Amino acid sequence: MDKPYGLLAELTYSCPLQCAYCSNPLQLDDYRDELSTEEWQRVFAEAADLGVLQLHLSGGEPLQRRDIVDLVQSANQLGLYTNLITSGLGLSTRRAEQLRNAGLDHVQLSIQADDQALSDQIAVTTSFERKQVAARLIKQLGWPLTLNVVLHRQNIDRIGGMLDMAVAMEADRIELANTQYAGWAGLNQAELLPTRDQLERAEAVVRAARERLGNRMEIIYVIPDYYSKYPKPCMDGWASRQFTVVPNGEALPCPAAHEVARGLDLPPASVREHSLEWIWEKAPLFQQFRGDAWMPDPCRSCERKEIDFGGCRCQAFALTGDAARTDPVCHLSPDHGLVEAAVAAANDPMRPQHGPLIPRQQVGRTKRTTTSTQGRTARTPVPLSPTILKG
Repeated sequence: MDKPYGLLAELTYSCPLQCAYCSNPLQLDDYRDELSTEEWQRVFAEAADLGVLQLHLSGGEPLQRRDIVDLVQSANQLGLYTNLITSGLGLSTRRAEQLRNAGLDHVQLSIQADDQALSDQIAVTTSFERKQVAARLIKQLGWPLTLNVVLHRQNIDRIGGMLDMAVAMEADRIELANTQYAGWAGLNQAELLPTRDQLERAEAVVRAARERLGNRMEIIYVIPDYYSKYPKPCMDGWASRQFTVVPNGEALPCPAAHEVARGLDLPPASVREHSLEWIWEKAPLFQQFRGDAWMPDPCRSCERKEIDFGGCRCQAFALTGDAARTDPVCHLSPDHGLVEAAVAAANDPMRPQHGPLIPRQQVGRTKRTTTSTQGRTARTPVPLSPTILKG
């Protein structure tokens, strides 16, 4: 069994933004009882012992945690490479300097659009100017800067402007990923899925930018699953190389597996009840779709089963109600008609270009006592792996 190299720690689902493409679960109030500082520190220590190298601190908005500096410092002392995935709201100069002194290695900043009105409309929050300030601060303090852009029907036509803005911000890397339809994004799929013409224009813009910029800025571009012939190798396979711990301590094989976990008649894998080692090696949820024994045909007899691992279990569950079905994105899937219907609806010339979106709701938090840690140890950073994009 492979050891994991990445842990996505979703510290809180509290967030100042209300993006309709958010992958957080719909039942946000179920995750109010957040892990304490001490519990997260234990999780980080167990992750390091398990072989994890990269710690992605996300949410919601991780800066909503008052103990974020202490958590970064603890991870730094364990030798973990720390990556903060943030909206930038709450990243004051004082907080940024504290995080740098605590040993934070990398910052990923979310961007909704290059136009202020559209950006604030998508975020349902006045945030565009504050993101500009945060980007400048990140560069001033010497961090590598990755910009996260979740693309969808209502902003993909601005992709050229967003690339220009990334250059102006001196970003080292930009992740342009079309929406994955989990959580709130699943609820808004009909209004988020772009048209084929939009995708073709966007791909041309990305190709031109790569040629123009060369090695100046790394550009990662991910097309929507719904327009692919085959599914992507989701997470390199179920519980294969990375995993997620959500605010209430439940561990998931991937960031979007909340509904799959609920739909299976399996006990939750909680860090409050088990060690990470036990969860990774023995938890029924983590074992459920490992390998290929679970696969139905056409996956079981397909030569691609060790390439795409049957596709996304969360997508299969969202579209068919059965997480063990072949991902309907695959053109060989008996359920592929579901995807074809969604694509046809998105490309219907009679439908409005921009319909109303259901914004992500806010969530309260259970207060917890925090502790602080002192000191730090130096270590060599490791290359940052691609991450799931957040708001």
